[in-house]
Amino acid sequence: MEGQDEHMTGARAAEERRADIYDEDGVILSSFLTQIGAAIADRDTLTLKREVDDLHQSELGHLLEALHPEQRRALVELLGKDFDFSALTEVDEAIRRDIVDNLPNAQIAQAVQELDSDDAVYILEDLDQEDQDEILSQLPFTERIRLRRSLDYPEETAGRRMQTEFVAVPPFWTIGQTIDYMREDNNLPDRFSQIFVIDPSFKLLGAIDLDQILRTKRSVKVEEVMHETRHAIPATMDQEEAAREFEQYDLLSAAVVDENERLVGVLTIDDVVDVIQQEAEEDLLRMGGVGDEELSDSILSTSRSRVPWLLVNLLTAFLAASVIGLFDRTIEHIVALAVLMPIVAGMGGNAGSQTMTVTVRALATRDLDIYNAGRIIRREIGVGFINGIIFAILIGIVAAAWFHDRNLGGIIAAAMIINMFVAALAGILIPLLLDRFKIDPAVASAVFVTTVTDVVGFFAFLGLATWWFGVG
Repeated sequence: MEGQDEHMTGARAAEERRADIYDEDGVILSSFLTQIGAAIADRDTLTLKREVDDLHQSELGHLLEALHPEQRRALVELLGKDFDFSALTEVDEAIRRDIVDNLPNAQIAQAVQELDSDDAVYILEDLDQEDQDEILSQLPFTERIRLRRSLDYPEETAGRRMQTEFVAVPPFWTIGQTIDYMREDNNLPDRFSQIFVIDPSFKLLGAIDLDQILRTKRSVKVEEVMHETRHAIPATMDQEEAAREFEQYDLLSAAVVDENERLVGVLTIDDVVDVIQQEAEEDLLRMGGVGDEELSDSILSTSRSRVPWLLVNLLTAFLAASVIGLFDRTIEHIVALAVLMPIVAGMGGNAGSQTMTVTVRALATRDLDIYNAGRIIRREIGVGFINGIIFAILIGIVAAAWFHDRNLGGIIAAAMIINMFVAALAGILIPLLLDRFKIDPAVASAVFVTTVTDVVGFFAFLGLATWWFGVG
């Protein structure tokens, strides 16, 4: 009961501490920021250490993001060796680079030695090659080799995200020897859920889960209870593919192997959660045409990243405008067309975006493939046709009542059906076509889908009006 009471007391203290930092919505309190800012201004190192000492790395990361650039640099400087560098893995790349660029390489080298290898690589990979080499040269030989090997793998691969600290034993050891090894060796990682089995050349033979070790007698040999690692991940595998392996097979950790099937690291679920979040954010940003933009980016860099796709949008807007120009005489005779035609294009654009979003996400998660593409295309076409009829009836009635012209209501209703049908078709076929030609559908789909729905919407509505009313 005494231990339970201590645990409850610790939990209450943690809750109270969090209440001093965050509001109910998880936003850092202005009072806490003011307190930290005052301590920084006064260069009150003792207060700073007391306030941030018990912060989790993610909480320290939130604090860094909330501070002004000058304050965050001063905070890192004042904390010195007491600053938790793992917090840099929780902040935007621009903030991380700003902090690291203002630190001497000797301090970074000292801090990197205290981090897990995956966190160390995460920080080092943003640095220039010259700085990387200088920092690595100050590390012990073994650690330098491990980090260099991870950095040599391409970006966004399992090799970059893996942790090179793992527990590996030979197959002829007993369970007792393995347990003693885990208890006595101080160089093993702090947390792990699997022990890997390797031969003298480090080729991966199998693995044992910790719960299985606890249930097995000490005299039993490792090779008798190990299981094959059916989901070993190649170091060169794309990190998104690796994340799908974890999702499909409910993995907590997985061995990472090189081209010779030798064990080089381990990928853990906490790294994979970060990858899933990162990839989801990238897809969302690319669909908006803003690339890898981050909130901490400068005005100029943000503007530069958005301009290219805005230029493409401008060109496609001229294309849609040229379609309207073909029917300028019709619009002059029937002014109501100018009022109503944005409705057709806008509804088509929204419907196309809905289909496109579902398609792009299905392609990213590999839920859409050659086996079910036909069925999904038919489904989206059916949805587009049904929604087209529903909104055609609504807009037809409204337009006829508004302008006292049933013919006009019928024309916009027909144009709505046509454009909603085409929007559904474009929303699924354009991403599929782009993916077929190895073009990222998350980046390029929105521009083309919007162009198609605008052009078809204007052409269908104005063309039908020109034909029906005989304006020419």
